[in-house]
Formats: sequence, structure tokens, C-alpha cells
Amino acid sequence: MDPQITNRNSEAKMLLTHAKTLRLHTGNLVNRSRLKKKCPCSPSEELQDCIQDTLSDWLSATKPPSKDFPDTLDCSIPQATDAITPEEREELRVTVKLFLCESVQSSIRDAVEMVCQTLAVSQLDSVIIAPPWPLEGDSQSLAHLQPAWEELEALVRSQQIAAIGTSDLDKELLEQLYSWAQVKPSSNQVNLASCCVMPPDLTAFAKEFDIQLLTHNDPKELMSAATFQEAVQEGTRDLSIADWRLEWVLRYSIIVKSRGIIKAKGYLVSARKAIP
Repeated sequence: MDPQITNRNSEAKMLLTHAKTLRLHTGNLVNRSRLKKKCPCSPSEELQDCIQDTLSDWLSATKPPSKDFPDTLDCSIPQATDAITPEEREELRVTVKLFLCESVQSSIRDAVEMVCQTLAVSQLDSVIIAPPWPLEGDSQSLAHLQPAWEELEALVRSQQIAAIGTSDLDKELLEQLYSWAQVKPSSNQVNLASCCVMPPDLTAFAKEFDIQLLTHNDPKELMSAATFQEAVQEGTRDLSIADWRLEWVLRYSIIVKSRGIIKAKGYLVSARKAIP
């Protein structure tokens, strides 16, 4: 390998060593040629590939500061951003699914603010929340959802989000959330891998209260801690890298309203370094 590239990689890894928080933006997957050449894969595999490729590109392009290493490290490729111009905003719909890996409500606001800044928009058209699943043997409950939903409601009131939705709620839990919530859910995603046909009771309830039922193929755990660590190691070519823990993963889509096509799609990822 070119000694200059090797030295640049070594300097970039110093940034990772000093950082406490890692923020990563994959850029527009619709345009990333390397990923387009790959066969269709699961959402988890797609995310892993994205993290590895983005870190690899960032390592080869970044120049660390001469002093004062930052606590928060932003890993993104400038030419891969998906900023929306004011002129085209009305023609586009920006939708988001937020996967929370930890039950920290501030993560929701952080994620929404980061995607708004990344895409240069003041409001997201819809956000679907996927909170961390309960421990094995426990069932999801309204109490489990309420803190995250209250944070989403606050973002609706501040006009940073237009509509909010849920993921994988059965009829009973969706009804409980609808009755309790001040800002009602506008949609509920159903995983067809575990449910080939929409449950009739869920369909009837959603129709009565004008809740859109959507389908998805995301696993309960989008990315395990071990897989994320592996992706970071592969992307940085460093097997001795520190232990990074996922806080949240956000997937966004920018859709052209008149044509129903996806103009851009990408992931934002936030992780923090585990304290020994």
C-alpha cells in the first residue's frame, strides 16, 4: 500500500481513538455504485455494507486536525450528501424509520435534528419509531412505548415532524396507544415475515380510525452489537478498535410525490464508545 495512504489511515484512526461519539452518514444508496452492483440483501446486510464502505471511504479521504481531537466524530462523504433545495422541497416527501437501540429519549431528538440538518429540511413528513424490544420473555406494553411517543409528540408540536407512526403493534396495543396518545399514530408497520396476512381485527381498527397499515421486512434487531463492531473493524481495517455501542439507526427515504419513486435513501448511525 502507498505509504502516504497508510499514514493517512493511521492519522484517521487516531480520531477514532480519541472520539467518544461516532456519527455516520452513508450518503445516497441509490447512487452508490459499489452497493448497486451487489445483489439485493436484507436490511441488516445492507446496513453492514454501508457502514463498512462509508468508514473505508472516510478513512481514505479525511485529514485529522493538528490539535484538539473532537469528542464527536462525523464520518460522512461530502459528495454523497442528499441536501434538498427549497425549490424542490414541495415536490418531495421525506420519510424516516428510527430504530432505537437503547431506551434513551434524547436519542429521538438527536436523530431527528441530525437528519433535518443532513437533508437541509426543517420538517420531516413522517417518522416511524421502532423502540428497542423488551428482554426475551417479556412482551411489549404501552408503558414501554410511552416515553418515546411523548418525545415524538413534542417534535410534532415544534413542527419538526408532520406525522408519526409505529411498528409491529398488534390491535390491542395499537388501540391502547391511540386512546392514550395526544398525537395519534398515523400509521403502523406490520412485518409480513411473521404475518402473511393482515390480522382482520387490526385491519378493522386501522380502517375505523384512519391509520395506514404498511408492510416491512426489517428484523426485530436491525443490527446486533457484535455485527456493528465487526462492521467498524472491517471498515477501518483495525481488529483492535475500541468497543462501540449503537445508540440508534435512522433510515430515510426521499420520494418524488408525483412519480412515487425513491430519489434518495440512506442511513444515519450514532454510536458511543463503551466506558471500560
